[in-house]
Amino acid sequence: MPYKVFLVEDEIVTREGIRDNVNWGADGFQFCGEAPDGEIALSLLETARPDVLITDIRMPFMDGLQLSRIVRERMPGVKIVILSGHDEFEYAQAAIKLGVAEYLLKPVSVQDMYGVLRRMAAQIEREQKDQADLRSLQAQIEQSRAALRESLLLKLVMGTISAAEAIEQGQALGADLIARWYLVALVQLRRGEGGPPSREQCRLIEEIVTDVAGSNPDVFLLKKNAAEMVLILKGHVPEYLQEESSYLLSQIRRRAQEAGCEPTIGVGAPKPHLRDLYHSFVEALTAIQSRRSGRVPEGEASAERTELLKADKVAVDQFLRYGSKEEVDGFLANFVRPLSASAQHSPLLKNYLLMNIVVAAAQFVHELGGDIAQIVPDLAAVEEMLAVIQAVDEIRAPARRILLAALAFRDSHLNEPYAAMMRQVKQYLARNYNDPNLSLQEVARQINLSPNHFSMVFGQEAGTTFKSYLTEIRIAKAKELLRTTTLRPSEISVEVGYNDPHYFSYVFRKHTGLTPTEFRAQPQAG
Repeated sequence: MPYKVFLVEDEIVTREGIRDNVNWGADGFQFCGEAPDGEIALSLLETARPDVLITDIRMPFMDGLQLSRIVRERMPGVKIVILSGHDEFEYAQAAIKLGVAEYLLKPVSVQDMYGVLRRMAAQIEREQKDQADLRSLQAQIEQSRAALRESLLLKLVMGTISAAEAIEQGQALGADLIARWYLVALVQLRRGEGGPPSREQCRLIEEIVTDVAGSNPDVFLLKKNAAEMVLILKGHVPEYLQEESSYLLSQIRRRAQEAGCEPTIGVGAPKPHLRDLYHSFVEALTAIQSRRSGRVPEGEASAERTELLKADKVAVDQFLRYGSKEEVDGFLANFVRPLSASAQHSPLLKNYLLMNIVVAAAQFVHELGGDIAQIVPDLAAVEEMLAVIQAVDEIRAPARRILLAALAFRDSHLNEPYAAMMRQVKQYLARNYNDPNLSLQEVARQINLSPNHFSMVFGQEAGTTFKSYLTEIRIAKAKELLRTTTLRPSEISVEVGYNDPHYFSYVFRKHTGLTPTEFRAQPQAG
């Protein structure tokens, strides 16, 4: 596409000479218009939209400087070439300050004009390439942000990310997750007699859901698979979430039916914590499965059952840390035994129980640096497992596969059975070493071991006593503060967990052979 040139010159001979003697098409240009002064040119420029403006600097009514200033504001992408005589140096200086691209002295030769046009063409091409590169980069960044955002939402509904991590990552990705209550809804296309939904139907339901809910800042969308969308709603009042989800889902259902699609919709109950979002997801899944089978959904679990389920998740986590492959079957038998006979056939409870195993295994593997895909490929795989299980007792087979996979990952990444525990303990001590009340008993309580058992395991794994290990951490931190701060030894004592400065000085000297003051006075290496 040729670049368009507009010429403004009050001297008709000069204007016609430039217009008629330049072979505009030779260098990829098109002469698109002319005017005898700036005032007339302005209205014509709006229509012509040139790439290059060539203007005389001194003209009646509106000179080239005034014209250039207005064009620079209204059409910043236009390249401006100024024509000037030898006695118009001050004008030329002003034009240069305006950011004109070129400055030509009259009389202008055809060769000079060709040279300017070639330079303008090269400059325009460079800028267009830069703009194209920028757009491409922005698109790549946006695609990356979208993928990261989807990954974050997936972790949320799977319960494999802490609330603090989710909120921090969400802020970086433009997703404000801070609220008092959260709810999950699922929109799923039904499998018809002719097989799964068509590609066109899947595209259509995604468009409908995005159009209805995508612009709402309190709704986050996750495409679970081609035929299913997850809606995560947030709000400060649970009643608002229920009303808003009901309104949005009714709009989605209506528009889908009008388009010839029949979606199945499931809604979970509002949850007061982001970390418990997956409970709402499980309830939404259960509602969908119940509708498919013709059963009436049970609704929310009772408080007693919910407490049981929470305890079960802790039990799974502890087993993954300290259990063995040989103990899997025994663990699973005990895992479902406390449930009553009536609860054995609860779709909600069997979904919760299996999801607790999935979530605990995924979180455990994540802590060890692995990926959830090493346990379960995706949400569709989880739903598939849940769909074929009719009773709680039937979760044993898929649960066994998940637990064995997690234990295999643990054993391949850890050489000792207590390595995961030691990692947890060391992280806890690194965060809390400055607590003067920190004790072996407190740490043992954090990892659900008796103090005697913990003391024995710690000594075996660390090669030293708990007290010695903690002291080493504190003394190392004290050394750092003595080298890098002007804090008094008594102040440093408190900073590293010793309320008694005299006892701190005694411990420091015992470990280093120097008092804190003597240590600080030593010359530092390097």
